[in-house]
Amino acid sequence: MTARYQHSLALSTRAEQSIPLGSQTFSKSRLCFPYGAAPLFIERGNGAKVWDVDNNEYLDFASGLLAISLGYCDAEVNEAVIEQLNLGSIFSLPHRLETEVAEQLIELIPCAEMVRFGKNGTDATSACIRLSRAVTGRERVAVCGYHGWQDWYIGSTTRHLGVPEAVRELTHRFEYNDLASLHQLLETHPGEFAAVILEPMNVSWPNPDFLPGIRQLCDAHGTLLIFDETITGFRFHLGGAQSLFGVTPDLAAFGKGMANGFPISAVVGRRQYMKRMEDIFFSGTFGGDVIALAAANAVIKKMRQWDVPTRLAERGQQILDKLDALLKTLNAPAWLQTAGHPSWSFLLVADSAHHSSWLLKSYLIQELCKRGILTLGSHNLNLAHSEQDVLTLLDAYRDILPALIHHDSANTLSHALDGEPIQPVFRVR
Repeated sequence: MTARYQHSLALSTRAEQSIPLGSQTFSKSRLCFPYGAAPLFIERGNGAKVWDVDNNEYLDFASGLLAISLGYCDAEVNEAVIEQLNLGSIFSLPHRLETEVAEQLIELIPCAEMVRFGKNGTDATSACIRLSRAVTGRERVAVCGYHGWQDWYIGSTTRHLGVPEAVRELTHRFEYNDLASLHQLLETHPGEFAAVILEPMNVSWPNPDFLPGIRQLCDAHGTLLIFDETITGFRFHLGGAQSLFGVTPDLAAFGKGMANGFPISAVVGRRQYMKRMEDIFFSGTFGGDVIALAAANAVIKKMRQWDVPTRLAERGQQILDKLDALLKTLNAPAWLQTAGHPSWSFLLVADSAHHSSWLLKSYLIQELCKRGILTLGSHNLNLAHSEQDVLTLLDAYRDILPALIHHDSANTLSHALDGEPIQPVFRVR
C-alpha cells in the first residue's frame, strides 16, 4: 500500500460501511483496480484530465466508462445545461426538448423512425427486448456482448445470482463473428426467438459477412434484430455502427456519450415496431429529464459541427499504430496485443505461461497510475485528448511494457505489485 492513495483508501473504508463495494458501478469499484496501488475516488475533472481525492492528476483514458465523449466540463454543454437548469429540470408535462432531440436522432440513425428515452443503457436494451417480445409473440432471446444488469441478460452470465431459472432458460449466447453459432440456435428452437441482440462491434472488427449474415438470418426466422449501440453510437459514427458497417437493425439502443456524461439513453427503431411502445409499459418519471436532454442536444450539435467520431478515430489510430510498432520492437509475447476500433481500442492482456491476465493487468494499471494515466486497459478517447496526451500515454507504455515482460519471464511479478490484484467481474467480450 502507498501513501499516494491514503485518502482514497480511507474513503473506501468509509464508503463500504454504507455502500456495497463502496461504488454504484462494478467497473468503478475496487475489484477493477489494484487496491492500494491505484486511486479509488475522483474529485473533479476537466478536459481529458481528472484529479483523485489525494489531488493526484491523471490523463483519463477511461472517460467515465465511455460516457465522456467531448471532455469533462465541456463549456458549450455546461452552458446549455445551466441555461436549462435555470428554467427547470423536470415538469408535469412533456418538454419540447424531447421532440428536438428525437428529431436529431431520427435524422442521423438509419433505423430510427421513432424514439423513446431512458436513463441507462440497461433501460434501452431491456425496452428493446420487451418490445420485440410484444411484436413477435415469442420469448427466447439470443445475445452477444454486454447488455446491462436486468434479469433477461445478466442471467446468461456468471453473475446470475438472484435470476430465476425460468428467465435464464430464455436467453441464449452466441459467439461474435460466428454465424454458425447463431444459426444453430435459431434452428434448434424454430419460431421461438423474439430477438437477436448484439454489440455490432466491441473488441474485434466484424467479418465482412457477419453483420449482413445476421440480418439475413433474422429475416429468414422472423426475428427482430437489435443493435446495442450504447457504446458505438456517436463514437464510431454519428449514425452508429449501423451507419459505419451499412447494416440496419430493426431496433437499437443508444446511450453513453450522446450527452457527454449526463444520464440519458434512447430506444430507436422502425415505426411499425416502435408504435407498440404505446401498448407495452416502458415509462419513467425521469425519461423526460430536460437537463440530460439539453446536454444531449448540445452534444449532438457539436458532434455534427466538429465531426467528432472522425477526430476520435484519427487520434486513436495514432495510438494503435505506435503501440503496435512498440510491441514489435519489444518482440512482445503473444499474450500482449492490440484490438478494437481506434476510438475505443484495447491493449489486451491474456494469461501467460507464468501468470494470470489479472496479475499482469494489475501491474500494468498500477504502473500507469504512477505515471498519471488512468485506464481499465482500454483507450476510451474523447475530443479533449490531444496529440501530446497520446505521446504521454505511449511514453508510459515504453517504460512499463519491458518491465512487465521481464517480471513475467523472471516470475517476479507478485513481488512487483504494490497492492492487491484486481478481481474479475465477468468476461463477456
